[in-house]
Amino acid sequence: MNKLKNKVVIITGGACGIGKATASLFLENGAKVMLVDINENELKNAMDEFNNANIDYCLADVSKSDDTKYYVSETLLKFGSIDIFFSNAGIEGVFKSIVEYPEAIFDQVIAVNLKGVFLGCQYVIPKMTEGGSVIITSSVAGLKGFEGLGPYVASKHAIIGIMKVAALENADRKIRVNTIHPGPVHTHMMRSIEEDIAPDNPKEAQKGFEAIIPFGRYAEADEIANLVLFMASDESKYITGTMQVIDGGMNA
Repeated sequence: MNKLKNKVVIITGGACGIGKATASLFLENGAKVMLVDINENELKNAMDEFNNANIDYCLADVSKSDDTKYYVSETLLKFGSIDIFFSNAGIEGVFKSIVEYPEAIFDQVIAVNLKGVFLGCQYVIPKMTEGGSVIITSSVAGLKGFEGLGPYVASKHAIIGIMKVAALENADRKIRVNTIHPGPVHTHMMRSIEEDIAPDNPKEAQKGFEAIIPFGRYAEADEIANLVLFMASDESKYITGTMQVIDGGMNA
């Protein structure tokens, strides 16, 4: 249970869902964790739940360069180094066709999901120790299309490009960069998408998604966290520039 002993980790989107589940697993494996999120109440709730000296938090908007530089500097001030970067923050936008999609929400989705990853790579990676690991949360929607989720799908496809370039540009320092591609997960994001699709009966929307998953169910957040742990640990030290799919067979 010490796969990350004394490793320093930044997790964006860390206050809930996949980020929070990953933080819990990382703490169990000896890591020191900086949670980054835009929701201070959820951050404080997570801190109370963890009640652990090896975790701290930063309130930050990942789409802003000053906020990105802030969470980097705070991590270095608190823990002294950065070994692992889990770029996980993301938003779903709304469920509408491309011809109906509000431009302002498109801009917001791209800013958080794509620019947030770009800025993280720009400012975090130069401060990372040699041999570190960057894990970026894409989605099964980064590999295929989904009607009504155009900007989200576009953003999750685009960060694959950022990942591949960052993997090449940092190979000389043995920093590996990879994306993970979850299918639907039992998180607030999926509850929001389900309610947007079927406001009167979101459970029907969930059944619709489950029908296209060969395993017939959503993933749990801790199942995704297990993959992130593998990608963060030395067990994956020869893996870089790859797309790690964890979707119950959706992309088969």
